[in-house]
Amino acid sequence: MSDRQPVLYLSHGAPPLADDATWTRELAQWGADLPRPKRILIVSAHWEAAPVALSSTTGAPLLYDFWGFPERYYQVRYDAPAAPDLARDVEALVRQPGVPVHRDESRGLDHGAYVPLKEMYPDADIPVLQMSMPTLDPQQLFALGRRLAPLRDDGTLVVGSGFTTHNLHWFDPSAGADAAPPTPSSEFDAWAAETVAGGDVDALMDFLHRAPAAQEAHPRTEHWAPLYVALGAASEDRVEADSVIDGFWFGLSKRSWQLA
Repeated sequence: MSDRQPVLYLSHGAPPLADDATWTRELAQWGADLPRPKRILIVSAHWEAAPVALSSTTGAPLLYDFWGFPERYYQVRYDAPAAPDLARDVEALVRQPGVPVHRDESRGLDHGAYVPLKEMYPDADIPVLQMSMPTLDPQQLFALGRRLAPLRDDGTLVVGSGFTTHNLHWFDPSAGADAAPPTPSSEFDAWAAETVAGGDVDALMDFLHRAPAAQEAHPRTEHWAPLYVALGAASEDRVEADSVIDGFWFGLSKRSWQLA
């Protein structure tokens, strides 16, 4: 049986995702349906650092990189094993002449990593490593993903973790999680669904000029950018994508893809 893993781009929500029965069920089912990975490499919207940096391989605690939430969200644990062997493999693939790979042994997993993984792999028994985004440039992130592609053949699940639309001005807790999304959010989501399904990587790279309401959906592009790492890791001749999760959460698109 092949160890080859797919590649994921998922919308990771926020700490209160754990209270959403529908979304947690969808993530849990996705985790159960995937071939079990030996290791997980995750790229979150919440870590930008150049050159490429890798998270702790010695067991640093979670990074609660959010503010103003109830105390219980700061008590969440996700004690996945460290992945020093994966760090060595990533470093070997990514390092270039004059461009080192930084090891940040003080940095644990941030909420863009542990929030979805806690729902998908609640036993926390798969080694996890987080990698920073060294840029938000689509072409460079795609190229970075291409360098990571060989990891798939040894059972490593590569995950880009962001949000398919991410304009926090739309986030209105008083409206409820299931409220109808703003028109720009739904328009961008529909374009993203069609464009990813069609494998149109060129259009995805140029989304700021081609997608409807792109700058409203992503006033800053860090939550869309992990998709490019995922596309690069998945890309051979053509990207095949399955939209596994869709719908909206407080107006934001939670669409998530599995890339073959």
